[in-house]
Amino acid sequence: MQGFDKFLFVYSRYETMAAKQKRRKKTKRKTRLIPAIRNVYLRWTLRVIVYFFAITISWVLLLRFINPPITWLMVQRGFERKSDGKDWKITKQWVRYEDLSDNLKRATISGEDARFMEHWGFDRKAIAEAYRRNQDGRTLRGGSTISQQTAKNVFLWPRRSWIRKGFETYFTILIELFWSKKRILEVYLNVIETGDGLYGAEAATQHYYGKSAHSLTKRQAALLVAVLPNPRRWSPAKPTAYINRKANAIVRYMSYSQIP
Repeated sequence: MQGFDKFLFVYSRYETMAAKQKRRKKTKRKTRLIPAIRNVYLRWTLRVIVYFFAITISWVLLLRFINPPITWLMVQRGFERKSDGKDWKITKQWVRYEDLSDNLKRATISGEDARFMEHWGFDRKAIAEAYRRNQDGRTLRGGSTISQQTAKNVFLWPRRSWIRKGFETYFTILIELFWSKKRILEVYLNVIETGDGLYGAEAATQHYYGKSAHSLTKRQAALLVAVLPNPRRWSPAKPTAYINRKANAIVRYMSYSQIP
């Protein structure tokens, strides 16, 4: 019996040692596997980041020389019209910066972004003023510059969110780095929504005034800019009292506006 007990004791120790060895092997495999998974994850993360910067920077550089053919907003508005039982409508006509009226350029800067020529994409004073106004409970308004609106209109979707705002900030920095102020204003005036199914200054002036954007008067340019916050609600051809007051203020400040 003593020999058998000794055998059981030795066998149990052997089983214990074997179990420990198995656990050690499993632990070693796990310790080797975790860094391997982490390395793969890091490699893919770095690869995605590199691709993101390469694609977006190339995209911005490309549109410095090529006019954007369409925007997210144009497509969305087209589907909205179809869902309302209307015809698909995207009316636009690209006009070179040199062929756009200086009155329109001055009116745009006066009405939309008075410090356009001074800032690098973000107007801190306008943002602070908008924040104070919103905190006071008055009508909500933003502090977006022409550069920010161009980045949003050309590269992003129209729905508001913090994610979109983050991308908007990123693309604003890129276009300020790689585009000139002249190019930013040119693109803005050619893609901005100016009415129901109308995009850009030329489509708007042809529709409302029956003339080219090259020959806008100060008053016509100011009215066109005055309705930009909501061009599907207001019309420069039939201005409300509010739009008239806003257009008058734009005309007064136009002579002080510098254009690129």
